[in-house]
Amino acid sequence: MQLDQVKAVITGGVSGLGLAMARHLVARGARVALFDVDDAKAEQALGALGRDHAAYFRTDVTDEAAVSASVAAAQSFLGGLNVAVNCAGILGAGRVLGKEAPMPLAQFRTTVLVNLVGSFNVAKACADAMQHNGAGEDGERGVIVNTASVAAYDGQIGQAAYSASKGGVVGMTLPMARELARFGIRVVTVAPGIFWTPMVDGMPEAVQASLSASIPFPSRLGQPEEYADLVAYIVGNRYLNGETIRLDGAVRLAPK
Repeated sequence: MQLDQVKAVITGGVSGLGLAMARHLVARGARVALFDVDDAKAEQALGALGRDHAAYFRTDVTDEAAVSASVAAAQSFLGGLNVAVNCAGILGAGRVLGKEAPMPLAQFRTTVLVNLVGSFNVAKACADAMQHNGAGEDGERGVIVNTASVAAYDGQIGQAAYSASKGGVVGMTLPMARELARFGIRVVTVAPGIFWTPMVDGMPEAVQASLSASIPFPSRLGQPEEYADLVAYIVGNRYLNGETIRLDGAVRLAPK
């Protein structure tokens, strides 16, 4: 799929990896619909992207009815829908056995609900729309890109909920790709390592330096544009399907 033909839904689209993805696509002639819950950041994002090429839809990715409505509205704005990129997520950090009490089940549930159930919720709603697209080369009708994390493979102490949620995203990639193959819809997941995000920006410089030093090569944090560049390549390469790709500078997370 050519990038100037992309009509994309991007969750978590008003900041971090999602905004970088939106910028990358819009700069190449695509149109994007940003799903998020931060109205203030959305205004800033739309100002940078241009309202002719981007629109914001306030959307809780865990709400089935809201996602279905937003996908329909996005499809109308975009003039179609052929790409979905799931970037929305939360950290949900906390130990199973904390200093004062075990982790509240609500915390674990919420992390899984946003990161895993939310990704599935958006993916299935977008796939439902994509299945009606006209077939392109090789019969392709759409691409779904999910965002996991290296924590799906080597989660640290305090990441039980987060790792479980991201491991679920990795686990659903292949069966979803196999099922949607008959519609010409590909499903690929990216598992980023440690990237510059708004969360990292707020950390002390010493912590940022320590994180950078832990990455073998290049010994720095990932740039959101590098994530966007990989996703754009996935969109363009029709033979990439059913795979999870680590984007991490060869880092393997230590236990803590």
